[in-house]
Amino acid sequence: MKIANIFSRALLFAAVCICGTAAAQDNGEALVLGDSVSFSYIASVGYEYFYTNPDNFIGFADELGYRLHLDVVNSACPGETSGSFLSSTATDNGCRAFRGLFPLHVNYASTQAAFATGYLKSHHRVKLVTLLLGANDGLLLEESCASQPTPAAVEACIVAGAPAVFASLAANIEKILADLRATGYRGRIVVANYYALNYADASATALSADLNAAITASAASFDAIVADVFTAFKNVAAEPAYSGNTCNTGLLNPDVYNQYVCNIHPAQTGHRLIAKTILEALRTAEFH
Repeated sequence: MKIANIFSRALLFAAVCICGTAAAQDNGEALVLGDSVSFSYIASVGYEYFYTNPDNFIGFADELGYRLHLDVVNSACPGETSGSFLSSTATDNGCRAFRGLFPLHVNYASTQAAFATGYLKSHHRVKLVTLLLGANDGLLLEESCASQPTPAAVEACIVAGAPAVFASLAANIEKILADLRATGYRGRIVVANYYALNYADASATALSADLNAAITASAASFDAIVADVFTAFKNVAAEPAYSGNTCNTGLLNPDVYNQYVCNIHPAQTGHRLIAKTILEALRTAEFH
């Protein structure tokens, strides 16, 4: 390798704050976008005051900030869909209700898309943008099919509705990435995908994979890096003791009503694995 190439790679490596020394000197920002997973939401019952302080919600965004020496600006909203991210009239899955009752990590009155693009235009210390969005699109589809009379009918309804939902999701993610790049931001964007709740459930896992394909379909077109959280969680769940069930791994929070089953949101161990997966994706991108 030519010396010039070595130096150019070293500079690029420092520019996205993977190098600890450079990051400490520059102390740029990471803009974290998405839904409840990015927000680090924890389901709770009887402790509503817990939600009044967003600093109570700590997750992969904080880990990234610590590891990369970046100040984190987290605009994620629990219940955000890809549609509500872009439009104040699109259907969400609880984001507006949450915002009406409790504060987010950052305060804004607009859509998350408007906040993100406005922030990138006016803040030039941002060196990393992460996007984790789309699970609520799938959850809304599940909810719309829940009234079907039998489990088989529910599954058939979801399978029938999935192509249209995933096509809309892919189009929304493409617009989001286009809008982020249209601000003039040329730094790193990481699009993360989602873990499956039970890899032993073949049909549900296949739907998760299809949802993830829609989320990441346009990433390369906008020079965005894909962080494969789906596979990272799958590798842990594949251990014989866990039988493919993510709930058995300790990567998910326990359900607030039944401690023997899991909530859909990551535990701190899960958040650390998401952060690790994003960091590994960044490091891999720097050397290719």
